Amino acid sequence: MRVFLIVLDSFGIGELPDAEKFGDKGSNTLKACFKSGKLSVTNMKKLGLFNIDGVDFENDEENPTGSFCRLGEKSAGKDTTVGHWEIAGLISNSPFPTYPNGFPKEIIQEFEKRTGKKVLCNKPYSGTEVINDYGEEHLKTGDLIVYTSADSVFQIACHEEVVSVEKLYEFCAIARQILVGKHAVGRVIARPFVGDEKQGFVRTANRKDFSVTPPKNTLLDELLSKGKAVLGVGKIYDIFGGKGVGESFKTKSNSDGLNIVNQLIDRDFDGLCFINLVDFDSKYGHRNNVLGYTNALNEFDCWLGEFTDKLGDDDMLIITADHGCDPSTLSTDHSREFVPLLVFGKRIKSGVNLGTRESFSDIAKTIAQIFSVKNSLDGKSFLNEIIK
Repeated sequence: MRVFLIVLDSFGIGELPDAEKFGDKGSNTLKACFKSGKLSVTNMKKLGLFNIDGVDFENDEENPTGSFCRLGEKSAGKDTTVGHWEIAGLISNSPFPTYPNGFPKEIIQEFEKRTGKKVLCNKPYSGTEVINDYGEEHLKTGDLIVYTSADSVFQIACHEEVVSVEKLYEFCAIARQILVGKHAVGRVIARPFVGDEKQGFVRTANRKDFSVTPPKNTLLDELLSKGKAVLGVGKIYDIFGGKGVGESFKTKSNSDGLNIVNQLIDRDFDGLCFINLVDFDSKYGHRNNVLGYTNALNEFDCWLGEFTDKLGDDDMLIITADHGCDPSTLSTDHSREFVPLLVFGKRIKSGVNLGTRESFSDIAKTIAQIFSVKNSLDGKSFLNEIIK
């Protein structure tokens, strides 16, 4: 049995009931793309995307080929780490710390002491704007650009000709060691860039996340302990700090990730292939690029049509997301939204509307049941409702 679990990073489908508490009232990532007039996702529509509760701005599919629903988020947050952990059966009841005024003096001083480098910025900032505003000073001084966002992140941006990528990773590892206890941010992120002031600065594909390790076992650990394969494509290894990931495949883009999945479907394995497609979030959601986001969805949907034809008799495909990032709002941060769940396979019933479910963790509980893995994961399985 093989399960292909694809996370379209930030593909929200409408505000959660508590969205206002997060400053996200009215956010709807899918609707923003639909309103562009350029959205063409016929394969996801066939699976039941527009039949999901609350998705009322496009006609339903008369005979959807998949089972579907929308998932609420129980975790206290709206970022990549808590979203993926919840998908894997771990609900985070306490939010990771955030720093709307920058990191405290004692953190920055310890970081400067241990790296031997001074720090620039130390504020919440857009990732593209921060290198434009501080890139030239960084080139002149070699000081490290440190910034955060509305999420629980400590980000370090360096020009690859000033600080090598390997040295930047070392600095991130130092920051990860410092940021513990009450300052245990969800992720330390390396943000290398290139360019100059005249031509402009551009981030490279050498980003790397240093995530806090999950405090208890997730679906990944449970599967691995029972001898099942756990293949991580994209940021999965980084998001879980490597915990529970049997084999990892790094990617440089959505298309790169999808090419890897095309290769993995030809591999004979028994277990989970967990895929993160980050371009939706990093390249388009955070940059308020509605058309870019829409085109990325169209490209994924085109790939999807061919991929579903390759699925074997015992294969299952699950498509979901980890949070929202509405590219049409003033904010460039993640948004607190419902996420879609689309399930397809030859053993999966067609047209089953699972309604609105309380937690992303229902995915983990379902996959655990598929592989008959006893567990204490969060969530409620929906397998019996969709399996033929």
